[in-house]
Amino acid sequence: MASRNRLATAFVFDDFDRLLPNRAHSLLESVNSLDKSLANKLNVMVGKPAEKLTGLAKSLGVKTVVATRAYDTNGMLEQADVAEALQEAGISLSLVGSYYAITPGTVLKPDGTPYKVYTPFWRAWSQFDIPKPFPKPELDLADPVERTFPESKQSPSIKINAGESAALATLERFATKVTEYEDKRDQVSIGGTSKLSHALAHGEIHPRTIIDRLAYASEVFIKEICWREFYADVMFRNPHTLDHYYDERFASMEYDPVESSGKLLLAWQEGKTGYPIVDAAMRQLSSTGWMHNRARMITASFLIKDLHLEWQVGADWFESQLTDFDPASNAHGWQWTAGCGTDASPYFRVFNPVLQGKKFDPDGDYIKRFVPELRHLDAKTIHEPWLAIDGYVNGYPERIVDHAEERDETLRRYKALKDN
Repeated sequence: MASRNRLATAFVFDDFDRLLPNRAHSLLESVNSLDKSLANKLNVMVGKPAEKLTGLAKSLGVKTVVATRAYDTNGMLEQADVAEALQEAGISLSLVGSYYAITPGTVLKPDGTPYKVYTPFWRAWSQFDIPKPFPKPELDLADPVERTFPESKQSPSIKINAGESAALATLERFATKVTEYEDKRDQVSIGGTSKLSHALAHGEIHPRTIIDRLAYASEVFIKEICWREFYADVMFRNPHTLDHYYDERFASMEYDPVESSGKLLLAWQEGKTGYPIVDAAMRQLSSTGWMHNRARMITASFLIKDLHLEWQVGADWFESQLTDFDPASNAHGWQWTAGCGTDASPYFRVFNPVLQGKKFDPDGDYIKRFVPELRHLDAKTIHEPWLAIDGYVNGYPERIVDHAEERDETLRRYKALKDN
């Protein structure tokens, strides 16, 4: 927003109180970094964006408020509320750009309809000329009139390297090893991923900057960027899929009620299921605010197909915890695992947590890092402590369910769904 030919910048903390410490800390660090980059001239407010931004705009006497256009469900609703409130005050809202390399809604089939499956979307998306990132502009910033930061929650045990400078440094480090990405990305115990998800989620780096720097040095990694864009496109066209089924048939599948599954859900949340790879991943999430993507699939499959809870239960938990939370990627990642999303798979996936652990953490290093009760076990026994004589000597919990039995039960429920 412009005030007397100077630019006034603003950020509103909305529903900050509902965030758990890791995610709250991540967001606060990101805003602090943004404020620092703007020479501490960021207007910072706590409350409803429509009310706060309208009040600020009126006090500054501005005619236009400019914001990056949102394409996620809640973001679009929120911007509609802001636009209405500003309009009532005689102020216009100009929505520009996007957080994506190719704006959601742009990639279409030859007949003008949207893609519903990733692979053909990728083929079409990859044919677009990705615009170059803009150079950093010179800004004439107005002094802030409100500086109300939310109270920091209990300091978590994580360090967030927030801000654009940190994101660019992370990109440069990743660029030196991007050719190893294809071979290492699924191994949960090693640093084979880009570590850029937090920066992307907070708008600290643009995907166009990433693509411009890497210049397709790793098509496999660029395809991961495209997955993010695909899910954003799907949510933009299907806003209800934030918390409702993309494939409505699965709403009729038999699930266990949360009310009667409280102990099982808590064991999953706390990383005490008795399945080492699941527990390591859930403890990584609670202690760091982040989880490896392979581990996200494993833990999601366990909640849905071993505990028989609906995907929204897990998606909500991830939303409260993840420092790199992205609405579209989170919702549709969970739906992919549940089998009700944009998935061209001809079969119903049920991940075996033991086999997944052996394949993607073969030496058990990831498990040992986050599950200290099992550090005494070797690679042969750490994934199945129930087979070791001393598997439970350090207080590791026994399995809360039998995977083989729950797999059969899930397949029974899936067959009943298909037969109806």
